Amino acid sequence: MPTSHIPHPTSHPPLNWNSRHLTRGWQKGITAFYYGLGFKDDDFDKPQVGIGTPLLDGNLCNVHAYELAKEIAAGCREAGLIGFPFGTPAVSDNITQGHLGGRASLVSRNIIADSAEMVTTAHGYDAMIGLHCCDKNGPGFAMALARMNYPGLIVSGGSIRPGCHNKRDTSILDVYDSQAAAAVGAITPEEADQILRTACPGPGGCGIAASFNTWGLAMEAIGLMPPFSSSHLAEGKAKRVECRQVGTLVRNLLEMNLRPRDILTKAAFGNAMRMICAAGGSTNGVLHMLALAAEAGVDFTLRDIQTICRETPVLCAFAPRGTKTMADLERLGGTPVLMKHLLDAGLLDGGCLTVTGKTLAENVADAPPIAAGNELIFSKDECLKPYADMAICFGNLAPGGVVFKVSSMKEPRFRGKALCFDDPRAIVDAAAAKRIMPGSVIVLRYWGPVAAGMPEVLVATAALATKELDGKVAFLSDTRVSGVSHGAIGVHLCPEAAVGGPIALVQDGDDISFDLTKGDLTLHVSDDELANRKSNWRPPTITYDVGYLATFAATVGQADVGCVGNVRAT
Repeated sequence: MPTSHIPHPTSHPPLNWNSRHLTRGWQKGITAFYYGLGFKDDDFDKPQVGIGTPLLDGNLCNVHAYELAKEIAAGCREAGLIGFPFGTPAVSDNITQGHLGGRASLVSRNIIADSAEMVTTAHGYDAMIGLHCCDKNGPGFAMALARMNYPGLIVSGGSIRPGCHNKRDTSILDVYDSQAAAAVGAITPEEADQILRTACPGPGGCGIAASFNTWGLAMEAIGLMPPFSSSHLAEGKAKRVECRQVGTLVRNLLEMNLRPRDILTKAAFGNAMRMICAAGGSTNGVLHMLALAAEAGVDFTLRDIQTICRETPVLCAFAPRGTKTMADLERLGGTPVLMKHLLDAGLLDGGCLTVTGKTLAENVADAPPIAAGNELIFSKDECLKPYADMAICFGNLAPGGVVFKVSSMKEPRFRGKALCFDDPRAIVDAAAAKRIMPGSVIVLRYWGPVAAGMPEVLVATAALATKELDGKVAFLSDTRVSGVSHGAIGVHLCPEAAVGGPIALVQDGDDISFDLTKGDLTLHVSDDELANRKSNWRPPTITYDVGYLATFAATVGQADVGCVGNVRAT
């Protein structure tokens, strides 16, 4: 079980509980740097706040990160704090799709957690703020907060504005779907390229309920993100005003001595997971929830998530299940409106504490009711589906579990013949050549956390999203998919192939079935035959061409513990 760096004291410590050991400590020489930074005498007793800033000007999601960090720092100063933006690595989950750079995506989450922990603890900061701008940013900062148990919170960098094509809102989802459609002749390449050029008109994270917004919604529901933060768009005054007010929230956390683990209870994790399910969110949210629980020392597992998925209806028509974006939610009044709706429906525990110092129910008490006739949020009685688009299954093919997302499936059961691949690009080629038939179970393996850093393989699932195949084939893998993906998709299959998981033993033509209502995934091969295959299986020789992958593989846990480092998962 992880332990915090500083024990949570029972009495209220001074607000500069940590930084005073540097500013007023025995080693007076270090204060020369503070004078060089422009400190006045009274600044030495002010609390210091680290502002984790995922810097990557080469990515739309992050291009405004430093601007927002400076707004937060200015707000800290107004609240009597001193805010120091510090940079962390960032990796674009879109730009790295479909090539070897994608292996860095999940790795970057763990590196962000380590970097934020390292800077915050090394410099004796009293609190930390983490900017969630792209998929792995917020999860990394949340993991660091849970690990350190320093006061702090997560701020969303905000979603991108929708694009427009033929007077219709578009998003990054339309880019990938239109390219897949053009590849099979359903639309012209010229139209697909028109969509591509106009779908992403400015800064901000992907605007649909993909991985970025799945985490933002989850963080508001769990209590680590201030109200409205996930729904304020990246561009515009509202996001800047929000950032300017964060310093006051952090000062309040210090005055209350309210720490992340006071907020991150099992009930709070339940709230976050129900939000993900009701919104039709990404499977990546499951992985990050498990990682955050491991860091916080909370017993929240795939079995808990399995139950929540079965009990939680889908109430939102966000893309990729529908067509709506976070811009539509902001027009309805923002995330607190959705949270109040879920609370009134009995889906959330309103008694959980949040970073405002108030309960979830208190935060949303003044939120207006859902506007009648809107096309984004539905009542429990008129739900889009009585159970989540996600389901957790276990079985002889996935003893440690598999996470399904099946928004395009009409039936909760599927059975088909295995078609095995070791390369996602080969799936794209096979689909384009019409070698993949309805009723197939596409098995992609040797792309798990140890083998390859567990990259997203959106290019493969997008190739299966054509009219002929969408919802009519299944996809199973030990890696991840983008939250943009849709279809009948089972990912995070555990244990992965590279460590000898049963997925390594599947052969073309094997019968595979799953039943989402029962939570079963079955490889219909006899135990004797599987034992024979296992005796003939040899672990692959994995050569890492980049150092960060070798380091990650040496310490990473499997997907059932969120792929945190093994030392954190024990």
